[in-house]
Amino acid sequence: SMPKATLKNLAQLSEAARKERAGYRSLLMVCAGTSCESAGSPGLREALTAELEKRGLGKEILVVQTGCNGLCARGPTCVVKPEGVFYEGLTAKDAPELVEQHYVKGKPLERLLYKGEAGRIPLEKDIPFFAKQPGVVRPRRSLIDPERIEDAIAHGAYQALAKILAAKTSGEAVIEEILRSGLRGRGGGGFPTGLKWRDCLEAARERGVKPFVACNCEAGAPGAFMDRYLLEADPHLVIEGMCIAACALGAAEGFVYTRREYPLALERLGRAIEQARQWGLLGEGILGTGFSFDITVHEGAGAFVCGESSALMASMEGLPAEPRAKYVHSVESGYRKSPTVLNNVETWSNVPGIIERGGAWFAAQGTGDVSKSPWNGSSGTKVLSLMGNVVNSGIVEVPMGMTLGEIVRDLGGGVPNGRSIKAVQTGGPSGGCIPASMLDMPLSFDSLKQAGSMMGAGGMIVMDDGTCMVDVARNFIEFLADESCGKCTPCRDGLAIAFGILDRISKGEGKAEDLTLLGDICGMLEDGALCGLGQTAANPIGSTLRHFREEYEAHILQKKCPAGVCKALVTVTIDPVKCTGCRACVKPCPTSAITGEKKQVHVIDQDKCIKCGICRDACKFDAVIIG
Repeated sequence: SMPKATLKNLAQLSEAARKERAGYRSLLMVCAGTSCESAGSPGLREALTAELEKRGLGKEILVVQTGCNGLCARGPTCVVKPEGVFYEGLTAKDAPELVEQHYVKGKPLERLLYKGEAGRIPLEKDIPFFAKQPGVVRPRRSLIDPERIEDAIAHGAYQALAKILAAKTSGEAVIEEILRSGLRGRGGGGFPTGLKWRDCLEAARERGVKPFVACNCEAGAPGAFMDRYLLEADPHLVIEGMCIAACALGAAEGFVYTRREYPLALERLGRAIEQARQWGLLGEGILGTGFSFDITVHEGAGAFVCGESSALMASMEGLPAEPRAKYVHSVESGYRKSPTVLNNVETWSNVPGIIERGGAWFAAQGTGDVSKSPWNGSSGTKVLSLMGNVVNSGIVEVPMGMTLGEIVRDLGGGVPNGRSIKAVQTGGPSGGCIPASMLDMPLSFDSLKQAGSMMGAGGMIVMDDGTCMVDVARNFIEFLADESCGKCTPCRDGLAIAFGILDRISKGEGKAEDLTLLGDICGMLEDGALCGLGQTAANPIGSTLRHFREEYEAHILQKKCPAGVCKALVTVTIDPVKCTGCRACVKPCPTSAITGEKKQVHVIDQDKCIKCGICRDACKFDAVIIG
């Protein structure tokens, strides 16, 4: 019964879908991203629907699940359309009161509105977290149900594809528009997307073969979850971007590579692909034309190295997920030894907007003059997963060129609990740590690289003054060493040796010459590792040595951890002057190491203490000393 979309009727189908939603006087757009789903969003939607039916409002008010709204720290969230009232921290128990107050009495439910520093803020557009997000990559945020193709079509899905098919735009012209936009890959090193497409088209024509189009959603980096959330929220945007590239390159097959551990993304992507086929937007004769293209989903087993292009393609072919040397590029010989274009989820999500609104529109946002070179600057926006010691953790989309400080303060809401910011780590586990003194730095590919970090996929972890930078480097190197495929010696052995050194330093067993050895290992990784994982693995060490060398020296020379994190170098005691004997620290202690009568000074048994720091968090009088 699904209608077949064609170039002639796509506009009418879009209008019909809009009218369907317009029949309701109000829509309750409830976030159904992974974070909100795990916090109780399904039960909330059921409770709201039941309450509306109970009050006879079910035919005029509709509860709609949406993709990730972005403000994950406040979820589950709900936006009431069309007025744009924003509610946070909802539970199923709030449904009767919300319906009563908002719809029966006609006033927002005050206690569940967004709470900022100045008080409650009713409208989403006035909340600082959203105010500076332009919505280039996420034009349909909080507007569609990701499991309904009708919603996507109502809000412009597949219009850009229809545009180039109707005009019979040549592949060269499409690629020229991508080049004009200055779009650079959002998944790693920032290679210009248009150059990649052009090289693939030339290689396919020269060899007389059909190329492949692939989407990288391996997204296995700790602290970098935006690709998965984008795919959950608007899978049709990715499908359309891949279709546009396939049309330009002459590809007939496409692949999306993602982890089996992402069930929600897999479910919604699979449903979107099936719906697109039923509507004539994938498969044979797309939109009633001679263009045919289809997409297959490949589920990976969860290896971080599969984020690297050649390892990903080897995995899809059923081979060990090991990278190869890059003297032969994937655009020349990739999947099944055919020319292959591989971009990540965010890169594909940018393509429809560029084709619909023009490359110049995209290039006007961001930094640099890409008219001179696609390498010149960072155009458009960047989606970041903002997390760590920050008030508003979640997904944000910011213009390229916004400073790191603005992102942390204005969108992230700053550092909680009265602490100060110490560093920002960007680019996933292979990224670097940028100190607070450099937060006026603009977000761009080049500026981050100069600071010893990188854009990567877009993870951003905020660290407060209670963070030990030696411990940070140790943890990231441990992850990278574990995820190394082991094919090349610099990565396999270099990371293992580096972790051993960092582990010794964190235990107070380091030597002064260890710092020189760590620097040598960084150089060996950068120059000798086979793929991007190993080449950038030096960043956590190099950036912390560069910006926080005094912390390494304190661990080695003074046998102290200034942040009080490395357990072998700290002692937990109670200040007898500040202790009030409130016993707040006694109950949460996991080893019963704290003793003392009420209103008497407490004491910590050092033999039982595991230095977890729970007592410091529980104490309201700053009586617990870790040092």
